[in-house]
This record gives sequence, structure tokens and C-alpha cells, in this order.
Amino acid sequence: MDHQIEDLLEHWLPLADDAWVLAVITRVQGSAYRKPGAMMLFHEFGQGAGILSGGCLEADLRRHAQNAMQTQQVFCVTYDASDESDASYRLGCGGIVDIMLIPLLKENHDLGLIELVHAFRHGQSGYYQLPLVASGADARQYQARFYSADTAPFPISDFVKSGIVKQETDESLVIPLRPRFHLGIFGGGIDAKPIAAIAHSLGWQVTIIDGRTAYARAADFPDAHIIKQTVGELAANVITQLDCAVVMNHNLGLDAAVLKAIQPYSLDYVALLGPAHRRDKVLAMAGLSAESFSGVFSAPAGLALGGELPSAIALSILAQCHGVLHGATLKQLDEIMG
Repeated sequence: MDHQIEDLLEHWLPLADDAWVLAVITRVQGSAYRKPGAMMLFHEFGQGAGILSGGCLEADLRRHAQNAMQTQQVFCVTYDASDESDASYRLGCGGIVDIMLIPLLKENHDLGLIELVHAFRHGQSGYYQLPLVASGADARQYQARFYSADTAPFPISDFVKSGIVKQETDESLVIPLRPRFHLGIFGGGIDAKPIAAIAHSLGWQVTIIDGRTAYARAADFPDAHIIKQTVGELAANVITQLDCAVVMNHNLGLDAAVLKAIQPYSLDYVALLGPAHRRDKVLAMAGLSAESFSGVFSAPAGLALGGELPSAIALSILAQCHGVLHGATLKQLDEIMG
């Protein structure tokens, strides 16, 4: 789960005084395992946090990272998987990947990573700007910046995804960053366990809300934050922090109360467990309709993937939720990868 930027920072922060190198994909031509903006950290003793390929490139990148540390210079490397003589050829992806490796130094303020830590801890999103420089550039003079939406010196509407911004004679990679997605699960029964576990494996923050004594036990949800309150007792800021919600109390009245409580807020995705006739009863009790929600309202919840066990249902819900959060549409991989 160390592919999320927050996980990388949590791995780095306790050892921030050691020597580190940030590796970031700056450009991709053709297909590749990860896209521009993907990041990885290398420690002075060789271990890494994160991943930039299917595992082929990391050993070679580690060698370049050691050189960057020793020389205190920026290294730029290109892997061409269409070239049989290239180290990445056995990946078989057919793409060309440019990667920049930058030492984290006191002189360059650790590339502003402490600023990222503070932003995430306060729930702030923003844009991380990394100047594109040539190999051999002095890493001590390198300056990366984190901007909020209000302070960014470039049109933020151009950067829903990572991209290049040109300013006079210079180019920079701009990476939009946000805190990890936050899923609220209303109902702490045993069938919520795989939903919480899969969401945690995706790097999401998970909160379980259930005021009933026999539900939402800590032993069942070791990686989730548990709130033992009814939805009526919740502080408003609990709901405002959520990006998505799954409503699964298995009780008509409780589910109706949850839908009524969360409807005024701008959640991207709300799923309600149960068949269509149950959905209609719950909505009627709440005085709502499927169109009452600002985001996607999924009921019956999830995609029609087949399967009836809790793990299969969890997969179908989170697959749909993941697509909504990332603005994806359902397509075969060969439609988007070529």
C-alpha cells in the first residue's frame, strides 16, 4: 500500500535526516505501467518506497539513485521498452518512460515534502511543481514547490492529471495531489469487513459509523477509524470529510436516517445495499429520490460482476466507487492502452 503519496511520506518522515532520492516519471510515450507524476523514494541503504514499473526498472533506478546521492546531482534516465538493448525491453509494454531522480537535501529543503505532509494532515489538496532540468544539474539549487489552488501560478484547470507547464524558457511537471480518499461505511456488520479491508488496501481512509453495541467491533476493522454513534449524533464535519459512503445497516429506518443525513453534502458516490424494492422503501422513508444526491447514487450497490459472497459484493461496490472517484468510464483495457 506504499504507492500513495501519503504512504511514501509516512515512510520517509521518520528517517528524513537520512539521504534520500525522489524518482518521478516525467513523460511517457506509448504504454507504461505507471503514468507521469508517479513517484518513488530511494533510501541511502538501498531500500525503496513505492513502485514505478512492474518491478523491472527498480533495481536499475536504485543504481542511478546512489549516483545521484553521491554527486548531489539530478539524474535523468530514459527507458525504451521498444529497444531490445534497453534494460526495460523485457517489460514488453512498448513504451518510452522518462524518469528524473532528485536528491533530497537540506539545501533544497527536501523538495518541499514537509510542506506536503502538513497539507495532507490538514486535508488540503494542491499542485506539486517540479522543474524539468537536465542530468548533472546541481540538486542543491533545485527548488520544488507545493501550491494550493488559490496560489498556483498556472491555470489549475489544465491539470486534472499530471502535465507539463511551460513558463518562458523553462518547463515544469505539475502533479495534482490530494489527501487519500475517505470512505464512510454506515453499518459495522461482518459483511462490511471486506469493504473496509479492500478500501484500506487501495490506500483509502476508512471510517465505520455504527452506534449499535454489537456492531463495529475494533477486532473486525483493525485498519479503520470507528465511531460508535448514530448518524444523528455525528458532528457535521465527519460527513464533510467523506468522499464516498456505503450504507449497509440492514435496517430500513437506520439506512433512511443515514441517507437523509448525508444527502445535503457533496459526496461523489453513495451506495445503498439491497434490492430495488428495498431501495424504494428506504428512499420513501427518507423523503428522497435517487436524483436527490449530488454525486452517483448506486442502489442496488455496485457493478454486476457476479458472485454473492460479501467479498464479491465488496469488490463490485469498490470497483464502481473507484471508477467514480477517478472519473473513469467502463472500458476494456485494450480500448485505452492501444
